[in-house]
Amino acid sequence: MKNQKSKIKNQKLKIKEKKQSSYEGLQGNVRALKTPRIEVWKNQYPDKEYAITLDTSEFTCICPKTGLPDFADIRIEYSPAEYCVELKSFKLYLLFYRDVGIFHEHLVNRILDDFVSACCPRWVKISGVFNPRGGITTSVRAQWPESKNA
Repeated sequence: MKNQKSKIKNQKLKIKEKKQSSYEGLQGNVRALKTPRIEVWKNQYPDKEYAITLDTSEFTCICPKTGLPDFADIRIEYSPAEYCVELKSFKLYLLFYRDVGIFHEHLVNRILDDFVSACCPRWVKISGVFNPRGGITTSVRAQWPESKNA
């Protein structure tokens, strides 16, 4: 009986090992990354609701699986409340990712978290359109406050 239970346990372990992706553990520290600070300046029109769009077509990061560079267009649309984002610091923030292995989905969500933390906008929408990898273009969108129709 013990032998049979041991065999079943070993089979379950083998099945579990097969289900694990080779990507396991590559992104465990995404939320703990120490990124450059995004600086802000005081909005002189906090009573007005208006939108600001930031675009960059020169974004790069690293594929955590292959170590090859990923290229993307990043677009941020936001409505400032008390603070606006200072562009030079934001550029340096984005350059930080040039040497970071990060999945596209994690990247967009991490930028969203850091952006909201820095300037507390009324709302923000962030999108990343990544150049094709293996013939597939990846587009990721996230927004705050969260909505079911991001």
